[in-house]
Amino acid sequence: MNPSRCMNRLGSKRQGLLACALLLTLSSCAQLSIRRDTETSGTFTSTGRSITFLSWEMPRPAIQIAQENAADASLPNIEATSVEATDWGWFDWILEIISTRSARVTGTWGYR
Repeated sequence: MNPSRCMNRLGSKRQGLLACALLLTLSSCAQLSIRRDTETSGTFTSTGRSITFLSWEMPRPAIQIAQENAADASLPNIEATSVEATDWGWFDWILEIISTRSARVTGTWGYR
């Protein structure tokens, strides 16, 4: 067997493993925005994103990421006023193979 051909096969396997590792490390994204209206209250917006592969959301469902992100802020008296999740309608079952999911939770915090 030609040594350069063997090295080329090994290189493509490494590239595949690197692509999988990159996908797993970049599979989740979260953002939190907090706005203070008074000294003890305000509003927040929390977003979450996940990758769906064969109906498995990595690392967790996007809505769970967004809700946990808001809870981890340790704001007093959090109340979600709006929860939105990605809905692709009829194409949703096709996108269960591989896609991204997004969710947004908005609400108020504190004492008015």
